[in-house]
Amino acid sequence: MSNFTKGLRDGIPIALGYLSVSFTFGIQCVAVGLSWWQAFLISLCNLTSAGQFAGLGIMTSGAGAYIEMVSTQFIINLRYALMGLSLSQKVDGSVKGIHRWFTGFGITDEIFAVAMGSTDKVSNRYLYGLIILPVIGWSGGTVLGAAAGSVLPEVVRSALCIAIYGMFLAIIIPPAKKSSAVLRVILTAAALSCCFRYIPGMNKISGGFAIIISTVAAAGLGALLFPVDEGEQREAQA
Repeated sequence: MSNFTKGLRDGIPIALGYLSVSFTFGIQCVAVGLSWWQAFLISLCNLTSAGQFAGLGIMTSGAGAYIEMVSTQFIINLRYALMGLSLSQKVDGSVKGIHRWFTGFGITDEIFAVAMGSTDKVSNRYLYGLIILPVIGWSGGTVLGAAAGSVLPEVVRSALCIAIYGMFLAIIIPPAKKSSAVLRVILTAAALSCCFRYIPGMNKISGGFAIIISTVAAAGLGALLFPVDEGEQREAQA
C-alpha cells in the first residue's frame, strides 16, 4: 500500500485547491436554481472546472441545448484525452483494463502534472491514491458552497464568485508572460468573446457556441501564425 499512501500525500495540496474553487461552483449552482444534490452530482461525475462552469450556463439556458452542451464539453475537455495518451507512456503494467477507465476519469491538469513529475513509473495504486482526495475535495467543496449559498447574503455570494476568475487568471498569466505567442492567442480569444457579447447580431449566438468558436478560432490562428519550431521543442523536452 506504499504507492497508494504516497499518492494520497501527493494529492492533498490538489484537494485543498479544488475545495476552494468548487466552493464557488456550489454557490453559482444555487444562484441559478439548482439544489445542493444536483450540484454535488455534477461535480462528482465531471471533475472539470472550466467544463462545469461553461456547462452550468448552458443547462440553465433552456431546451434545445444538448448539441451545444456536447460540443462545448468536447472542445473544453479535449486536452484531457491528450493528457491521457501522454500519461499512458508513464504508467507501469498494473494500469490496464478497467483500471485505465477508472484512472482516466480522474485525469485533470494538476493530477496529470503530479503523475508525470514522478521519477518512476506510476502504478494504479498510486493513481488511485492521487485521485481520490481531489475528487472528495472537489465534490465536498461543491456541497459546502451550495449550502453556504443558501444562507449567505447576496453581496457575499457575488464577492465569492469572483474567485473562479482569479483561478483562470492564475492559469493564463504565467505562460503569457513567458511567451508572446500565448499572450496573442489569449488576447484573440478575449477579443472574440467581447465581439460575441457586444456586437449586434453576434450577441444572438448562445454562450456555449460562442465559447466553441472563440476557442477553435483563437487556437487555429495561433497554430497558423505562431507555429512551434520542432527543433526547439525537442531541445526543450530533452
